[in-house]
Parts: sequence; C-alpha cells; structure tokens
Amino acid sequence: MTEATRHTPGTPCWVSLMVHGLDATQMFYGELFGWEFCPGPRQLGPYVRALLDGKEVAGLGRLPADRHLSIAWTPYLATDDADATAETIRCSGGTVGVGPLDAGDAGRMAIVTDPAGAVFGLWQPAAHAGTAVRGTHGTPVWHELRTADTSAVSKFYETVFGCETDPVDPAGPDLTTLRLNGRPVAELRGVGRKLHSQAGAHWLTSFEVEDADRAARRVTELGGEVLTPPSDGPRGRSATVADPEGAVFTIVRSHR
Repeated sequence: MTEATRHTPGTPCWVSLMVHGLDATQMFYGELFGWEFCPGPRQLGPYVRALLDGKEVAGLGRLPADRHLSIAWTPYLATDDADATAETIRCSGGTVGVGPLDAGDAGRMAIVTDPAGAVFGLWQPAAHAGTAVRGTHGTPVWHELRTADTSAVSKFYETVFGCETDPVDPAGPDLTTLRLNGRPVAELRGVGRKLHSQAGAHWLTSFEVEDADRAARRVTELGGEVLTPPSDGPRGRSATVADPEGAVFTIVRSHR
C-alpha cells in the first residue's frame, strides 16, 4: 500500500457513487473491498467516505427518493480552480450540471459532462485531497472513457486539462491514452455502434483486487453480477461486474 501524493490537475483523484440504498451499498463494498466508512460533508446530503486503514479511498452517497438517475461510479479530475475549469468546459463543448460549489471545508466541486455526454466530476482540494492510498485491494487503479469515437473527445480533454494523447493506430482499435507530464492517467476507447448498448458515453473505474477470480465470485455471492468473466489482458487479470444497484466497474489484479 502506498500513499497518494498531490494530484496533478487533470488526473483522476477521487471516485464517488450515488445510490438509493446507501446502507446496503456500504455492506456490499465493505464485504468486497474491506472498506470501512466515516461521515462525509453534510452539504452533500447522506454521504460517507470509504476508508482502508483509516485512509480515504472513495465516496458513497444517497440519491433523493424521487431522483431516478443511472447508478454509476463517477471519477473526479483534479483542478486548482474549479470555477475556471468549469468555464473552460462550457467554452469547449461540455456542460456543467452541478456547481461549482463548496463541499464544506473539504474542497470545491462540480459535476460536468464532456461533449459526448460522459459524466465526470471536478475536484479542487482543500482539507480533502482525494484518494489517499493506492496499490492495494479495494483502491481505484485505472479509469477508462468509453465513447463512440475518441477523436471527438480527445481534443476536449487536451484543451481543458492540457492532456497529451497517443496517436491512434488506423489499423488497430480506436484507443488512445491520456497523459500528463508524460505519465498515463486514463484511457479513451472508441466503441462505435456498441456504445448504444452500453448506455451512452461513460467513464469506467477499475479497482485493484488481490485475486480477480475470487473477487468475481464474491460479487455474485453479495448480490452483484459478473458481466464479463475474468480474463487476462494488458493490465492484468480482470472482470467487469455490477453491484446490486447496477453500478458497473472493473476488478483487476494488475501486473506489478
């Protein structure tokens, strides 16, 4: 387990999930990842932070009963100025759905979408810097944007966050890596027409696990679903799964 350092602007720095059954969701992820929980900012409504060895990993919140939104993990990208970044997003073809607003003394946040409609958050840290630990079971390890065509959104992330992108191989899959200061921070994957069967453009979060096969079985035992069985890939052995409310994520035993 290693502690996370300051997050470079544009880097995924936090993940959060809004659900209807907060208690049941805490039980699911607590059993799957060994998370414990503590209260989060009151301004966000019923909200808790997930902890590993007392260090913050992710957030869970309760949706109002009358809000019928899709249940999905949302990555937050770091920024030094949430208001300025939100304005750049508006000017670059994206939209700002919530905020920017203060989350107590923790920091300043906004919920936004890119031009293809993929939802993500902005986080300007204050007392809360974001995910504080990485490299162990139950920690976010990677983020992938699934969209129809990477060329349509790569310029957006380059403009807003100063990311660099790898050139797409015309003979290969529509796949490019977002880099900051030469370091890979996320991946953009174009899936073409398959996107319509995947509920539109969306970010997919991967969590590190000690054993992908065992974790996939545990997902099923806890009332979730295995959507793609464990298999070996470039980043390690992974499976795509969903929690009992349908939030999709990936579990991966990464190469080290």
